[in-house]
Amino acid sequence: MIGAQREGDAHLRVSERLDVRPLDRFRSFKVKLGILVAASVSVAALLTQVSIRAGVEPLLALPLVVIAALVFTQLLARGMTSPLREMTGAARAMARGDYSRQIRTSSRDEVGQLASAFSTMASELEQTDRMRRDLVANVSHELRTPVAGLRAQLENLVDGVTEPDPAALEVALTETERLSQLVDHLLDLSRLDAGVIDLDVEPVELTPFLHEVVDAASLASGGRDVRWIVDVDPADLWVPADPARLHQVIHNLLENAARHSPAGGRIHISAARTGDGAGVRIDVHDEGPGIAREDRSRVFERFQRGGYADASGGTGLGLAIARWAVGLHGGTIEVLDDPRSDRAHEGRSSLIRVVLPVSSPQG
Repeated sequence: MIGAQREGDAHLRVSERLDVRPLDRFRSFKVKLGILVAASVSVAALLTQVSIRAGVEPLLALPLVVIAALVFTQLLARGMTSPLREMTGAARAMARGDYSRQIRTSSRDEVGQLASAFSTMASELEQTDRMRRDLVANVSHELRTPVAGLRAQLENLVDGVTEPDPAALEVALTETERLSQLVDHLLDLSRLDAGVIDLDVEPVELTPFLHEVVDAASLASGGRDVRWIVDVDPADLWVPADPARLHQVIHNLLENAARHSPAGGRIHISAARTGDGAGVRIDVHDEGPGIAREDRSRVFERFQRGGYADASGGTGLGLAIARWAVGLHGGTIEVLDDPRSDRAHEGRSSLIRVVLPVSSPQG
């Protein structure tokens, strides 16, 4: 494969030396064809006139004129179609997984535009292929951890190394729940990639709703030593949303906050109207190490964990799914500056804000 690639590169360099592109300045391929025909006819007429003046026999002059005109036409046509040949070579290289081929796009006509679009497509395909490989690698890694833990625990129970007491079964249950959560996240990502929008919007009263999500997050946190503080102003505040999707968003944020909170730390969940009254903001703020300023946008991408090592068992999918679900509601999610003065100068923050519009996203 390497030898074939080198041979192809050498052929490409020779081809570039033979390319003559005097017509690249014209913006229409039809104009180029017209100029090519006119130039070929002019060359043929000129050579015919020269041969007549030189006294060359017509039977000898005619084939020479035709050959000369064809060579001239071939040189110009080769430069016109050069981007097409380059795209053909690049397409074959892409089929082998090589996206590094560059296409010269000095032409301004339709072929040049096609070459530019092809280069853009190749770049996007390379990024997509890289994301696919990263996704497979990350999913394999994330699945291996709970499966290995569950298998080890079950082997210990079968071999009699560990007694089937509640503590041992709880470990197996924890790993099973972790595996189930990862599968649920992957299913959500598949819906995201498929563009599936499934919203059942209704008025959601935030005070009982947030307490319900906190109760679920507290159970899922495995008894971590954290304090949950819910503050809704006014107490009867509501927002139009899909309860299941909104529960998913807030639960992922709370789970992320609990995972990174220190022992005895407090997790604040507050909700209020936005300043312009056009939406409702929901803030989740913990006392963990926070997210670095340079990672604030990247942390909502798949398998990103805030730019620091995370041995707490997160999959790196929760915030990506939260951003997707918030986007379905027509809202926004972002990391804001930490209001605590001792954190402000460090540029790290654990304050995440969700803003949902008051009007229904389906209205």
